[in-house]
Amino acid sequence: MTLSCKTTSNMLVTGGAGFIGANFIRQRLSGDESCRIVVLDALTYAGNRANLADIDPSRCEFVHGDIRDTPLVERLLREHDLSTIVHFAAESHVDRSITGPDAFIETNVQGTHSLLKAARTVWLAGSGRPHRFHHVSTDEVYGSLGMSDAPFTEEHQYQPNSPYSASKAASDHLVRAYHHTFHLEVTTTNCSNNYGPFQFPEKLIPLMLLNCLHGKPLPIYGDGKHVRDWLHVDDHCRGISLALDTGRVGEVYNIGGENERPNLEIVERITASIDAAFAADRSLARRFPDSPAAEGRPCWSLVTYVKDRPGHDRRYAIDPRKAQRELGYTPQITFDAGLTRTIAWYLANERWWRAVMDGSYRDWITHNYATR
Repeated sequence: MTLSCKTTSNMLVTGGAGFIGANFIRQRLSGDESCRIVVLDALTYAGNRANLADIDPSRCEFVHGDIRDTPLVERLLREHDLSTIVHFAAESHVDRSITGPDAFIETNVQGTHSLLKAARTVWLAGSGRPHRFHHVSTDEVYGSLGMSDAPFTEEHQYQPNSPYSASKAASDHLVRAYHHTFHLEVTTTNCSNNYGPFQFPEKLIPLMLLNCLHGKPLPIYGDGKHVRDWLHVDDHCRGISLALDTGRVGEVYNIGGENERPNLEIVERITASIDAAFAADRSLARRFPDSPAAEGRPCWSLVTYVKDRPGHDRRYAIDPRKAQRELGYTPQITFDAGLTRTIAWYLANERWWRAVMDGSYRDWITHNYATR
């Protein structure tokens, strides 16, 4: 079963003030003029109202609330006559899950269950109207690959290795169970590493980029050869919409970038790009005088190798052929183009990232190396 565009036009988007959620909302509203969205976001450290500030409020209503508040979710579904949930809300940073796993269980497991309960009550207890619960997950639920292993398919055994990935695996299983037990109409997408505008600067690309600008160390875990499949957020959001609109109920689709690169190469590319940007634009040296590039020195000089984090997965890679075959999904943004656009966005949006980098965050970065 698939849903018509009309059915999926009005939706509840959880975590819509976060990185991927905000990009999805922007893309969805620009591609569907009839679309109306209600955003439910608790505005934890990674949620930011500014990510939605320039969106027409008549088409995107913001509600400050917790996905664990089941009565609130039920009320929003009823009052706004919503037949679709797109579930982004999650604690998502591996390093934070190692130092504080409780929040990951509470949000990712209990929060997802709360949404499923609300959806079941509103959508199944009444007339049984057409509906869709779309769950956004991660490739990390599959565990780690050897360097010569085939990429993850949807049939790969779950082998989560961090509290974060274990909490996402649990939420995936709950979504599957609500479909098979209660016949809730669900789809799930598992994505690879995202990058792009509005990403909170604890993840690899924005962290390294901003540390280059501030002349701070570029922490590299272990030997820096951990491999990830990099996916531009716009391609990810496009894949989610395809799964939402044309995906088969109960199915899982892996959304990847077909772009495997070791962390060390990513840092090399960022430092070289910042060096080139400073050479081409002298105003950057005035804006960011602490950067080595302001004095004509390479940002690579900031690289610092640090002790590997516990349970660090060696390699992730996504096999997107099922999504290509059934949804017509293919990544459209090359890594070269995507990284160039991302760096340009951060250079042009200094006010945004300075606002999110408050003192407590800077203190956390000082003591925790975030290079997922």
